[in-house]
Amino acid sequence: MKNFRINLIPGDGIGVDVIAEGVRVLDAVAVRHGGLKFTYNKLPWSCAYYLEHGRMMPPDGMTVLRDCDAILLGAVGFPGVPDHVSLRELLLPIRTGFDQYVNLRPIKLLPGLVSPLKNDDIDFVVVRENSEGEYCGRGRSDDNGAVQEAVFTRKGTERIIRYAFEYAKARGMTRVLSATKSNALNHSMVFWDKIFNEVRVDYPGMESRQMHIDALAGFFIMHPDRLQMVVASNLFGDILTDLGSAMLGSIGISPSGNINPEGIYPGMFEPIHGSAPDIAGKGIADPAGTFWAIALMLEQLGEKPAADLLMDSLCAVLKAGAATTPDIGGRGTTTEMTDAVIASILGR
Repeated sequence: MKNFRINLIPGDGIGVDVIAEGVRVLDAVAVRHGGLKFTYNKLPWSCAYYLEHGRMMPPDGMTVLRDCDAILLGAVGFPGVPDHVSLRELLLPIRTGFDQYVNLRPIKLLPGLVSPLKNDDIDFVVVRENSEGEYCGRGRSDDNGAVQEAVFTRKGTERIIRYAFEYAKARGMTRVLSATKSNALNHSMVFWDKIFNEVRVDYPGMESRQMHIDALAGFFIMHPDRLQMVVASNLFGDILTDLGSAMLGSIGISPSGNINPEGIYPGMFEPIHGSAPDIAGKGIADPAGTFWAIALMLEQLGEKPAADLLMDSLCAVLKAGAATTPDIGGRGTTTEMTDAVIASILGR
């Protein structure tokens, strides 16, 4: 019996709703598998915690978090706590402190989803640099202006680009596209392009090229069927993946994996939707992004058959449609959609 320890950070708003359903689904996967067990440690760190304690997590938070196999996050953000506070005092410290330099985001039109685009052939992956770049937090500001710095190291840039090529190669992809803006960002993106050109020499069988971020945003809309692997900096990847999720018809669908590929630190997995406090507790939050994030987590933990079981069950429910939540055209509640996924997992 394999026992995986999962630290839960439900966070705020609908994060609380979807993580509760995620636990139910994980337990169903364990029952069907027969050789898996999940032990949970639920942590109260959130904006509510901040308002009570003046910080997003306790001083020993990173030590507490490290004692697990993976972290499952709901969503963070609530009125009364500035977004830059909740981000920089919880999510970014976890990503950088655990060297989760890979942000993995699949963009795939699953069965039953209706894309606002005419092209329904949407199936690609964005690998986003997750530890430095535009989100490094360096700079200065006063009443007269602000300077925001971006840091691109050789180590950080090379390893994320190489990860993208290796991920693509391992999964039979033949095309890697790099997001850049070197015509305007004459230091950071020129450097990014230089490293990309150095790395791609090691992959002669891959079709690799660069595209400016503004043109690439249009390419996402016009030709998503031509995309396989996109590698991008922290900011560019953040923007492109939200666009990619919108291409699937709902931002509540997409997952995100914050990964330390070497396995030195636990990964953190989350749906990319926000906390949406206006619909929290109303039973209409879409749990699909959480279920997909859990599948990413299971695969990263080396449990690919369990991940496939979960994704097959999610796809079956999405295709049937009736039990899905209103944001994707269904009539079900958050719990009813979870019930349907669990029934499929258990073969009922």
